[in-house]
Amino acid sequence: MASIPTTSAVDTAQVLLVGSGRPDQNALDFATRLRRVRLGVGVALTGIVMIFVSYSSAYVVRQGLPTLDPRTGTLVRDWLPLQLPKFLLVNTLVLLLSTLTMELARRQAVRVGVATGTASDPVGRTETDRMPWLALTAILGLSFLAGQWLVWRELAARGFYVATSPSSSFFYLLTGMHGIHLLGGIVALLVAGAATLLRKSAASSAVVVDGAAWYWHFMTVLWVYILCLLEFAP
Repeated sequence: MASIPTTSAVDTAQVLLVGSGRPDQNALDFATRLRRVRLGVGVALTGIVMIFVSYSSAYVVRQGLPTLDPRTGTLVRDWLPLQLPKFLLVNTLVLLLSTLTMELARRQAVRVGVATGTASDPVGRTETDRMPWLALTAILGLSFLAGQWLVWRELAARGFYVATSPSSSFFYLLTGMHGIHLLGGIVALLVAGAATLLRKSAASSAVVVDGAAWYWHFMTVLWVYILCLLEFAP
């Protein structure tokens, strides 16, 4: 088998050759599985994008809309600017660090999956056990959610609840929905970790980790977008 060039995992798997010069069918099958899981993740993310686009549009439009004051019968602006807690920056750094560890886990798993290239070859399992990047990512993800809970408690202590004002309602809505979707990513990490602990094939584990990684990266990008929306479009 020829040496593996430093390209993407799918392209790498496609160029693996056997001694006769013919494509390695196992490697091609692995590349096909990666494509399928990435396509599935892309379809799922399309729905999430549409949800948050609608929320963002409503957030921007609602700021300029007055509401009727039932006591006076006049139109008033009830949008109260919300000062974001400083701890959100710490939380953002935690999530950015988690996406780095997730990428390291993905590359490690896919590298081993490409090397084995088959659903039954356990070779390379020891390499995936060297550094528990997947476990670190899950811990950082849970730390991020715990940090979000602290942020919500701080806002509540300042008198900003879900129904206090439209601005606080949107803050809880946007950050809460992101937290729910991120929790789904943590479940995917646990599934990937379980596949490793149960000694599934390296190729099968790599496919699960790869799909979870792309979903996790999207959650990080989405969080940065939400933070910028809340900070620069008050």
